[in-house]
Amino acid sequence: MAKVTSKLQVTIPKAIATQFGITPGDEVAFVEAGDFIRLIPDAARLEPPDVNARLRVFDQATRRQAQRDRRRPQKRGAPSADRGWTRAGLYDRGRTR
Repeated sequence: MAKVTSKLQVTIPKAIATQFGITPGDEVAFVEAGDFIRLIPDAARLEPPDVNARLRVFDQATRRQAQRDRRRPQKRGAPSADRGWTRAGLYDRGRTR
């Protein structure tokens, strides 16, 4: 967690700066987001990706999901019709007779 100095300055943790490519001298924007504040690095770098880049990211995500689905055990057979209760039994449950 970062601490605000007496001059209202905040130090960005090194791991975060490295992950997002923030270097000394870069400009960042503070944007209100409801009850939170978002730190946006160098607004010029944040232009939306072109259609091909977006499609590439979508295809990667689709492949990852397909891999997860293959690893997940499949439910076999149809669900049992006998649940151990009846609709009428629900109305009597928890009541004294």
